[in-house]
Amino acid sequence: MPTIPPSGTVLVSGSNGYIAMWVVRTLLERGYRVRGTVRTEEKIKYMREYFEELGYAYGEGGKLELVVVEDIVKEGAFDEAVKGVDGVVHMASPLHFNAKDPQDLYRPAIQGTVGMLKSVTKNGPNVQRIVITSSFSAIMTPPSVPTTVSEADWNTTSEREVDEQQAQGALPNGQTIYRASKKLAESSAWEFYENIKSEVKWDLTTILPPFAFGPPIHDTSLTSLNASLALWYVVMSTPKPKELLAGSYLWIDVRDVALAHVLALEEPEAGGERIIVSAASYVWQEWLDALSTLPSNLLPSHQDKWQRGFPEICDNKVYMITVNGKQERVLGIKYRTAAETARDTLVEFARRGW
Repeated sequence: MPTIPPSGTVLVSGSNGYIAMWVVRTLLERGYRVRGTVRTEEKIKYMREYFEELGYAYGEGGKLELVVVEDIVKEGAFDEAVKGVDGVVHMASPLHFNAKDPQDLYRPAIQGTVGMLKSVTKNGPNVQRIVITSSFSAIMTPPSVPTTVSEADWNTTSEREVDEQQAQGALPNGQTIYRASKKLAESSAWEFYENIKSEVKWDLTTILPPFAFGPPIHDTSLTSLNASLALWYVVMSTPKPKELLAGSYLWIDVRDVALAHVLALEEPEAGGERIIVSAASYVWQEWLDALSTLPSNLLPSHQDKWQRGFPEICDNKVYMITVNGKQERVLGIKYRTAAETARDTLVEFARRGW
């Protein structure tokens, strides 16, 4: 029996984000009622109209409700939002690489996450499980040699690097700050849970995705894409040196990340687990090769922009990260291929007139 049955109500914080809107959609498609949080009233209009067009009634008596939580750092920010829900997917957290002061990311990431757990403990008597979106960045920094990792690994270097850079009077690297914030937020959540788990009936699961690519359904533009999809678009559409195209990381389709969050709510075995979710390792050249298999007119405005790169890279490609994790055993997801993800992304770009 699922931990959170489809008749239940699920709170999704930061529900208007790239991954989060797919989580909301997946929950609705599986029969759940969803309460989403957004930061401003202005964010509600797009989401309401999008899901009403899909046939999901909004508001009282409907399947979707949206509420404003302006500041996730504020004490008790989620106290009202958690009332009456059966499960929580906490996704509201800063995702950018522009921070100059580490606390600009550390504070909302940590306090927003722990604040959600506190609100559920105080005002969420029906909650059975909390799923938190962490990041593969909480596992490790990009390695310099091929490395195998699992959920037992933690990123122990990013916070230290930030501290060392500050001690030297240097401006810390924005990506390093972000990685440290994700590790600190997740470890703070587990510390809070371990101290209180004997007193509550809910359990905790964290989902750790790498780069998420795939079609956006949230309110965005080509010039304001989220970090991972923006990187994908830039690499696909502008010439890049051979060394970059040989670069390796992990990826997952945004729709599969969303499904992983929902399955983490449902699967009893997921309780108390960190779960890395990754479709595959890649080198960037493989994405260019995947694009080359698609009809050139899928995105007419860009049919002359897609790069060919250096196909010979794939003859001697080196994957820098291998995951020896529990995703298949616990969640059992069948992941989309790079060609599927690239195709569907271009179809969505074309639909939006990009």
